[in-house]
Amino acid sequence: MLFRNVVPAPKNALSAHQSLQLIKVFLDNANNIADHDVALVLCHHAEAALSQAKSVAKKHTTPTNPEEQVVREKITTAYYDLGKLLENQGYQDEAQAFYKKSEKWG
Repeated sequence: MLFRNVVPAPKNALSAHQSLQLIKVFLDNANNIADHDVALVLCHHAEAALSQAKSVAKKHTTPTNPEEQVVREKITTAYYDLGKLLENQGYQDEAQAFYKKSEKWG
């Protein structure tokens, strides 16, 4: 890898906010790319980042903290958006799974 020695990877896991930013980048690009296979790879990366955000949010959220509630809402929206993108790509079953996750987090 060319950048391995130039740009170091983060030493710690990303925060929920950072993961959500990354998810947005993946989903925005997946929605705007014509190559179906590349869009699916971006969806896969978005799913991995969502898993990371969800894990962090579960550990560090309290229902009464408004900022933490915003993180949960963004995770809910990201699950829905990923489902919509997969539905548009023709993956109905996978999309339904993400819609259910969105409902669970909402």
